[in-house]
Amino acid sequence: MKAVTFAGSGTVEVTTVPDPVLVEPTDALVQVHRAAICGTDLHTVAHPDGLDRGAILGHEFTGTVLSVGSAVRTFRPGDRVSGADFTACGHCWWCRAGNHWECADRQFFGTGNAFGPALAGTQAEFVRVPHADIVLHAIADVVSDDSALFFGDILATGYAAVQRCDLLPGGTVAIIGGGPVGQMASLAAQSCGAGPVVLVEPVQDRRTTAKAHGAVVTPPETARELINTLTDGRGADAVIEAVGGPKGLDTAMGLVRRRGTVVSVGVHQQPTWPLPVAQAFADELTMRFAIGNAIRDRDRLEGLVASGAIDPTIVIDQRVALDDAPSAYEAMAQRRTLKAIIDVS
Repeated sequence: MKAVTFAGSGTVEVTTVPDPVLVEPTDALVQVHRAAICGTDLHTVAHPDGLDRGAILGHEFTGTVLSVGSAVRTFRPGDRVSGADFTACGHCWWCRAGNHWECADRQFFGTGNAFGPALAGTQAEFVRVPHADIVLHAIADVVSDDSALFFGDILATGYAAVQRCDLLPGGTVAIIGGGPVGQMASLAAQSCGAGPVVLVEPVQDRRTTAKAHGAVVTPPETARELINTLTDGRGADAVIEAVGGPKGLDTAMGLVRRRGTVVSVGVHQQPTWPLPVAQAFADELTMRFAIGNAIRDRDRLEGLVASGAIDPTIVIDQRVALDDAPSAYEAMAQRRTLKAIIDVS
């Protein structure tokens, strides 16, 4: 089969690799129809610790079940499915509590061993899905493949961030970063009862997208002034940091009100960050971190999408065939596109 693979030195290529096969009785094989390129993919390629040359990339996908192992109970060949971006057993203490990311059986598709034992990615014609009954999700007839594609990661991540805010109806939410996750967080906050949602982003095109879909937008340099106007000078009730790194966290700390909440969903490379503890203590701030969990949240996400409350496809601005995936990686890395999807089959 054809697949997008890591070519070394921050590059990818499309190569022919062996077709996957069922390994465990809980596995399924899925023919991939849609895959997406994510910021995590770009980070993995640029910082390939634990990623071998030739590894298949990608973790966002929809497709059709081809075959299932003897222990799979929920799915049958021909079922239309989306997948979570990581695997979990579904039975341990962590999984039963809804914290599937903490499962000892976790594997993250297409990222080498960065988040657990390596597992071949989903930017390919076929993919093996461990723990299929837990990882896969049957797509409702009223939901498109393009929409369901984002249940696995970016929409789940934006939604998880909003849930970690403990948002009250009418609350003011600021979002740092207008990339795909920031855009999804904006939509999720609006659908979950926020008042003003302020998206802070330096790139004009990304601000335009967010504004067209309900957000109040601003470049970073005028963010505090705008939020002060909206909140009588208090600051945002919650700030979602969707960029990663010290700059995003510093910006968030400058926008949150006293007794407010900062939630970070950006991927962090630095092992430490100098938390302004005097401010955090005096202002009684809450700081949280969140990772998307499609296994836990995709039923709610599907309901929001099916009802029309959220349209995750607003971020799609490039669509390519599998053979053209390397050029889409380059465009996303250069921020010339917001979200590229791959029409695989």
